[in-house]
Amino acid sequence: MSDEVVETNESSAVADEGVVKDERSDAERERDEFRDTLQRLQADFENYRKRVARFSEEAATRGASDLVTRLLPVLDAFDLAVSHFATTNSDEVAALIQTRGLLLDTLTREGLERIDEARVEFDPQVHDAVAHVEGEGEGTQLVDDVLRAGYRWRGTVLRPAMVRVKG
Repeated sequence: MSDEVVETNESSAVADEGVVKDERSDAERERDEFRDTLQRLQADFENYRKRVARFSEEAATRGASDLVTRLLPVLDAFDLAVSHFATTNSDEVAALIQTRGLLLDTLTREGLERIDEARVEFDPQVHDAVAHVEGEGEGTQLVDDVLRAGYRWRGTVLRPAMVRVKG
């Protein structure tokens, strides 16, 4: 009888060891699943955070671009006033020129770029040709005169320059 008890205890210990191993492997598998789920959740959250930051930045850029676009007629009015009073020398004209300069400098620091160069090659991406004069047959078209300045905001053309083309 003592031999039977020993065998039963040994088989019981082996069976208990198998159950413990099964429970341990189940716990490890469950732990690994939780870890994988957590890693995916962290990656999803990081992607969400980046996407929200990018959308927020794009919205701010669009808002600034819209504001600058609405300010372009103000810059045009300043340009016309300065050209109208070019020969007048008074404190009011000096104040007008200074105010225009301050506005333009502020917008330039934020990313506004003025397109108003003459004697450059015509580029339909940044120039709007409204007049044409004959050239010397050079084959290339050059901007002869800028009739209204164009503007670029952080690399994107807001309004092409209205130009007369020669060539």
